[in-house]
Amino acid sequence: MKAVVAESLDSLESYSLKEVAVPEAGPGQVLIRVAACGVGYVDSLVALGRYQVKPPVPHTPGQEVAGIVEAVGEGVSHVAPGQRVMTMTAKGFAEYAVAAAPMVVKLPDALSFAEGASLPLNYITAMHALKDRGAVAEDETVLVFGAAGGVGSAGVQVAKALGARVIAAASTEEKRAFALAHGADLAIDTSPEGWRDRLKELTGGKGPNVILDPVCGPLFEPAFRSLAWRGRHLVVGFVGGPIPALPSNLTLMKGAALLGVDVRQYLQYETKRAIGDLHQLANWAGEGKIKPPVGAAYPFAQFGEAMVFALSGQGTGKVVLEVSKG
Repeated sequence: MKAVVAESLDSLESYSLKEVAVPEAGPGQVLIRVAACGVGYVDSLVALGRYQVKPPVPHTPGQEVAGIVEAVGEGVSHVAPGQRVMTMTAKGFAEYAVAAAPMVVKLPDALSFAEGASLPLNYITAMHALKDRGAVAEDETVLVFGAAGGVGSAGVQVAKALGARVIAAASTEEKRAFALAHGADLAIDTSPEGWRDRLKELTGGKGPNVILDPVCGPLFEPAFRSLAWRGRHLVVGFVGGPIPALPSNLTLMKGAALLGVDVRQYLQYETKRAIGDLHQLANWAGEGKIKPPVGAAYPFAQFGEAMVFALSGQGTGKVVLEVSKG
């Protein structure tokens, strides 16, 4: 089979399509013929060795795939060969991938392979952030930064599914329109001048109850200052550039919480809960409550272009590699 492989993490040019052996499904595993693979900002960082955890080499990127079950290992009964599935795994930029069976769920009929490959990582991140860390309650107001991106658009839809009112923050008119078209109730620009006043107006003077922040850019402190009493600011990532600091007295003044969201460690330490999230998300997708927006889609051979584009943060929705027709 073909897989994207690099022997070093020097640059994206280190990666190429190589012939490698098809993996086998061991006990408790599922072998998937990959139809589509999600491509995220973090995938590109990891591929370049710039993430806090560096992978061993040779390295094949890819953390989430959708495709057809090719074979199942001993003890696996909830999926069978020929079924459409989606999952989180490793080495997803390949024609075949092996995944731990509990993390493999049937792909709802309502979703395409590209949509299925766009769901697991971003939507589990949003679910962990908003439901678990942020404890979003019905009728609360959630402000989502980067609302047109992969995690942001997932956050908009998960917040709506939890019964919240959602304000989408995005840098361009196109991205704000995208967020509104995919579930946000209101939208706000990210121009610093007068931003807090505009947010105050949108929230009736109360401020948001929860902020989902995968950007943590120049508006990080103004956003925290704008929180409602007992507000929760969820730190998901730092796409906005240098990591910002926050005066600790602001948490006291607002009765507010600054909460970290690390889906990698969530999957490691609370695996059963994360699996439950994925099953809940699959149910919501089947019911039409969520539908991952696919952005730029690239043929498998253009994996390098896909990673460059994902790293730029310029697109809307999720970047996807189309590996096969399933």
